[in-house]
Amino acid sequence: FRHYDVTGNVPSVTAGRIHPLTAVIDLIREVFIEMGFSEMKGPMVETAFWCMDSMWIPQDHPAREEQDTFYLPYEGELPRGGIVEKVARVHEDGGDTGSSGYGYKWDPAVARQMLLRTHTTASTFRNFGSGKVKSPAKYFYVGRVFRNEAIDATHLPEFHQVEGFVMDDGLTLADLMGFIKAFYAKLGFDKIRFKPTYNPYTEPSLEAHYFDEKSGKWLELINSGMFRPESLAPYGIDKPVIAWGLGLERLAMLMYKQGRLRDIFGATCDLDWLRNYEPPRRKD
Repeated sequence: FRHYDVTGNVPSVTAGRIHPLTAVIDLIREVFIEMGFSEMKGPMVETAFWCMDSMWIPQDHPAREEQDTFYLPYEGELPRGGIVEKVARVHEDGGDTGSSGYGYKWDPAVARQMLLRTHTTASTFRNFGSGKVKSPAKYFYVGRVFRNEAIDATHLPEFHQVEGFVMDDGLTLADLMGFIKAFYAKLGFDKIRFKPTYNPYTEPSLEAHYFDEKSGKWLELINSGMFRPESLAPYGIDKPVIAWGLGLERLAMLMYKQGRLRDIFGATCDLDWLRNYEPPRRKD
């Protein structure tokens, strides 16, 4: 019999494994599906119509400036079926919503501009425009978005956004807060508080903040609200719709207890950490 020294050193083997962000995405997908949501999809290259105009963001909004948005040297096609005309009218005079609109002449050339989407809400409104979303409905989406932002510990020019909406009779702000708290509780975040905020396309609008024990600070988690009638009327939607969007990387930073986005996403990640991180787990 040959003798072996089982205490001797052996070469280490580095096997492939799931990226930490993919692990968080899989967990979020699991939570949403458990809560009865269906998953939607959408393109990363969008027209300004779907990314801005369709949801009642004015054509002179600062977010449309080149300093904030990555534009492409192309023009896209506008949807057919009367949606463009209805969107134009709510921009100009509010249409039949009781609003006065923005009071300018809506320009289809601006809406045809091509860009890298700045939020996944563009896919929500693509779904509204398809006519396939019928109440009651619950949808979510995890997708990559792009914004021309300065790079720092919590900002990158590309990141992932988690989008969700619920459409049903009788929905209120209390339902929105309940959905948000239930979602985060399943991920282990139970110290949540809300504060009012402003969005052009939701009213009322809320931010949710989480108290981080490590830093001793309240950290912004999510932006949310109830879609305004002006943003829903062109699609014939007369039911309340509650919606929210959150940055995946910031959530992942909290779950992995990392201090910088670049520690978990991009070319500067620590390889040792990628090889040894603990996958996130459900808390319920």
